[in-house]
Amino acid sequence: MDQASLGILNAQHHRSRFGGPSFTLRHRLLRALWIVVWAVFGRYTPAPMHRWRACLLRLFGAQLGANARVHGSATIWYPPNLFMGDNALIGQRVICYSMAPIQIGRNAIISQDAHLCTGTHDIDDPSFQLQARPITIGADAWVAADAFVGPGVVIEEGAVLGARAVAFKDLPAWTVHVGNPARFVRERGRFTSA
Repeated sequence: MDQASLGILNAQHHRSRFGGPSFTLRHRLLRALWIVVWAVFGRYTPAPMHRWRACLLRLFGAQLGANARVHGSATIWYPPNLFMGDNALIGQRVICYSMAPIQIGRNAIISQDAHLCTGTHDIDDPSFQLQARPITIGADAWVAADAFVGPGVVIEEGAVLGARAVAFKDLPAWTVHVGNPARFVRERGRFTSA
């Protein structure tokens, strides 16, 4: 994925390391408007108002399936990079640092305080260039409470990342991983959800 297509500027040219912008002006203005709209109309809405919050997210470019639910205390950094399947859930205080696309499959659950982070920096570049890589959470997967998913990670269908676990590598389908760094502990029973 081309970094420029994500709105990321060249750090050397724009001097991002020394206070210059990391994103295009259009990108920054849309994010600023989004922050205000979510703070006023989304963040403090009662829990059952999922449809209203989904409407706000769609208005700003998110693609949400039927009955996709996002809690008001969640932080969605850039809605156009959020894709949620049917019945997917983003829990309370989840951070979706969506510099690059975050795709959450049908019936997947992102539990409270989890952090999905698509952004990093090139630590060998003197300009500390910002980089972004997409995250994919498969159908029926579960990212448990306070877990961290790093840039470019794919959590395949039915996989589980346990509470407070940290994933910087892909998790195979129907497996359970825990710890920091996340390590395989067992297979998960396969099922098909309706």
